[in-house]
Amino acid sequence: MSNDNTPEPHDEHLPSLPQAEPIPDPGLPAHTWRPTDVDPAAERRAERQIAGMFIAAMAFAVLFVVAYFSLSVGDNWDTFLGMGASTMALGVTLGLSLLLIGIGIIHLARKLMSDVEMVEMRHPAASPAEDREATVAALNAGLDEAGIGRRPLVRNTMLGAVGVLGLPAVVLLRDLAPGDELDIDKLAHTIWEPGMRLVRDVVGTPILASEIEMGDLINAAPEAMFPTEENGYEELHGAQEQVDKAKGAIIIVRMDPDDIIPAKGREKWTVDGIICYSKICTHVGCPISLYERTTHHVLCPCHQSTFDLADHAKVVFGPAARPLPQLPLAVDDEGYLVAQSDFTEPIGASYWEREKQ
Repeated sequence: MSNDNTPEPHDEHLPSLPQAEPIPDPGLPAHTWRPTDVDPAAERRAERQIAGMFIAAMAFAVLFVVAYFSLSVGDNWDTFLGMGASTMALGVTLGLSLLLIGIGIIHLARKLMSDVEMVEMRHPAASPAEDREATVAALNAGLDEAGIGRRPLVRNTMLGAVGVLGLPAVVLLRDLAPGDELDIDKLAHTIWEPGMRLVRDVVGTPILASEIEMGDLINAAPEAMFPTEENGYEELHGAQEQVDKAKGAIIIVRMDPDDIIPAKGREKWTVDGIICYSKICTHVGCPISLYERTTHHVLCPCHQSTFDLADHAKVVFGPAARPLPQLPLAVDDEGYLVAQSDFTEPIGASYWEREKQ
């Protein structure tokens, strides 16, 4: 055994020996510097060009908003090569804004960001702590090399262009509102009204209370969705027809009246054990009708929210946060099922202003 202090080969504190390169260096040609790397005037000129692109992108984003409010959809529908003025203006302004941001970023990368060659050998997939630290350091070094910090003109105009680009997105969100106005109250009402008959979905025939058997589940709709000369309802078209049909969809179930546990104030909302709920799940608005007769449970096929129809459709399983809205029922002089009123709460998925209504 050695009596000196030389560490044994297995000592964990031994420094690691440098590894041989797996591939011989082929010899790279001398690096050619860009004009912006060696000429300060060229560098400043490139900065101004890039900033100009970002400023122009901001201007086109603002012009998009101006065109959105000043040009009506449908006006001058054949102004430009058969396309409307509104469509052409919106497409050109938004397209140019996006294009200029993209060109500006490419210009920044090609002319002002660090221009060096790097060789990085592949390593095992597992990354030790020191490698992760080295990666963070490399990222920080990359940010420094990009020169954004020392070029406030480029940095600020690029951030401004990207920020202003959010204006068209906000404006376009306006079109998601129902109808022509930003009226959130429209979400709280459906086509149902007092005395409107319940009719079978697809065929539109009214439903006699006496025809419904114990345990039946019927997919139904408002009579107004099937206008005739006899009922006098106005014919619906397009988007309004689809909205009213979706919001007014219902399911009707008949069960033993003794099994029903009504919510407070809803003791007279059923007819001989016939009870009616919205067909639209309160989670994300899927249509439901998977009914288990013995338990009176109805299941949403999308995310498995389960509602107990006998106990005011309360949630017994799944992500839904509130019961299905209930439609108050009555019968008319001919024995047909009719609605006492519209739903007393918004149907479908919850939204942030629902509680205000």
